[in-house]
Parts: sequence; structure tokens; C-alpha cells
Amino acid sequence: MIKNELGTLAQHPDHPISTDFFWMTLPPFAMALYLYGARVAALCLAALVTANVCDRLVALLRGLPYDKTENSSMSIAMILTLLMPASVSYYVVVVSVAAAVLIGKAAFGGYGVYPFNPSALGFAIAAVSWPDQVFRYPTPFTGLTVTSTANATLVDGAAHTLRAGGVPNINLLDLILGNYAGSMGASAALVLVACAMYLWMRKRITLFAPLGFLATCAAISYLFPRLGDIGLSWPWTHVQLRLVMTLYEMLSGAVLYAAVFLVNEPVTLPKSNAARLAYGVILGVVTMLFRYYGTYDLSVCFAVLCVNILTGWLDRVFSRRVVREEVQP
Repeated sequence: MIKNELGTLAQHPDHPISTDFFWMTLPPFAMALYLYGARVAALCLAALVTANVCDRLVALLRGLPYDKTENSSMSIAMILTLLMPASVSYYVVVVSVAAAVLIGKAAFGGYGVYPFNPSALGFAIAAVSWPDQVFRYPTPFTGLTVTSTANATLVDGAAHTLRAGGVPNINLLDLILGNYAGSMGASAALVLVACAMYLWMRKRITLFAPLGFLATCAAISYLFPRLGDIGLSWPWTHVQLRLVMTLYEMLSGAVLYAAVFLVNEPVTLPKSNAARLAYGVILGVVTMLFRYYGTYDLSVCFAVLCVNILTGWLDRVFSRRVVREEVQP
């Protein structure tokens, strides 16, 4: 077990941090249920059943009894599934959740010791394998049923429009409430902010990593907007257009969702506050590089996997700095 900065044993199997993360997926789930109907519930149920079956299979293969108190796979499954569009096929959810639990979590020894964020890994596998299903979205309140998506109109997301150098046609209220074509749970900005505040007040997260991440993404979005040649001009010119583009960059896609659920994942997060701030800044830079030059719309998951490699190195760098400062006369 590893003691984290909050003074709690985040890696203990029955610690409530993973439980709180699971409960905080329910508000964006409820918003998605309102926007897209019962299919959202069916997809999430399929994800939860898959995660439970995988945990039981791992226990069986290891010759150990199934531990009912270890519920991290439930939060992994929900966080991953809510990144998907409501039109995604069930088999995509099942395969990606199974990969997240079996490869991302169990293959490295279980909760507390895996080096990569399992939810990000599962989504990355789905994105590479089925991009047409993962990056095409139904518009809210369209004809989705539990068994069929034939009547749904699928469109490209706002991140695709930004990547093409355009401006999404979404008004501010819809952008905040998530009333536009996007991921099931990653679109409602107001709901995600409320979830982050709850986790922070419960002392399940600190703000160093997410604020470093969001501030870096916002700074790059403002200084180098993807709109014509504005990014080549001085930052005090075209201020209104820069702010509009920054708003779309931050609230569309999954940047805010990642700041709440992926950046704060306790196992892959550095331990000290200074290391967490550096982690967030580096993740923001890598995320924007993926968004500007990458192939996929929701590329933040690929950025998370890349920066997860640096967690141990950041811990060592900043722990050495602390030691050196303490020994100085």
C-alpha cells in the first residue's frame, strides 16, 4: 500500500476513494440519460457487468476468493463508458472495459500498482479499433433505443470542427449543459464542475494536477488558437476571438472530464503537490499537441497514457529536491 498526499491509504482495496469516484460518475450518467434515453443505462449496465465478470475471472485464475470490497473496476468501467457516444455498439463497450480491467489493471497486479490509467487505456483501444463508432455522435433527443441506433443521426463532434480550423456552432448555454453532440458524460461542463467540487470537499482529490492541466490547456488555446493565422499574431490582438476559441477548446471534447476523472486517478498520480503540479502542466502540453496534430478527436486519453510514464520520475525528482532543501544549513 502507498500513502498518498492526502494522508489516506488510497491504494487499499476497500478505501472509499474509488467508491466516491464511482458515485460521482452518476451525475453525468443522469444527464446523459436525460439527453439520450435508456440506451445510456443499458450501455453502462453492460460495462458494469463486464467489469464484475472480469474481476471474478481474475480471482478464479489466481485461485483466490472474489473480493467484494474491491470495487475499483466499477469506477473504471463507468469512467470509460461515459467517454463513449450513446450510439456505440455494446461489443465495443464490452471489449474496451474487459481490456481496461484485464490488461490495464489485473495484468499489472491489481488496484494500486498499475502504471497506466485503465480507463484511458480501454478508451484508447476502442478508439484505435473502432474510430467510426467512437468519434461519431448522435444529437441529443434523437431516436436512440436500447436495441437499435438506426434512426439516430450521427455527426462529427465539436473537437473535429476545431481540428479542422473551424468554430463549432454551439451556443454558450448548450455548451455548459452538454446539449450538443458529444460523449455521453463528458459534455455537461456544469455537472462536471459540481462533481469536482464534491470530490475536493471530500478530500478525494487535490487541485494541483487538474489546475495545472487546465491552466496549461487554456494558455496554449489562447496563445495559439486554431483559427486562421490568429495563432501567428501577437497575443494582445484578436482577444475576443482568442477567448471564444479557448472556451470551445476547454469545454468541448473531454478536457474538463479528464481533469476530473482521469488526471485525479489516485494510483497513477504523483504523490507530492509539486510533482502533481508538474504532472498537470506536462499533461496539458501533451494533450494540446495531440489535439492540434493528432488523428483522433478525444486524444486526451492518449496524452494521459504518455504522461503516466513520467509519474515515477516526477516523484523521484521532487523527492530529491525536498531532501536537498532539508539538508541545507
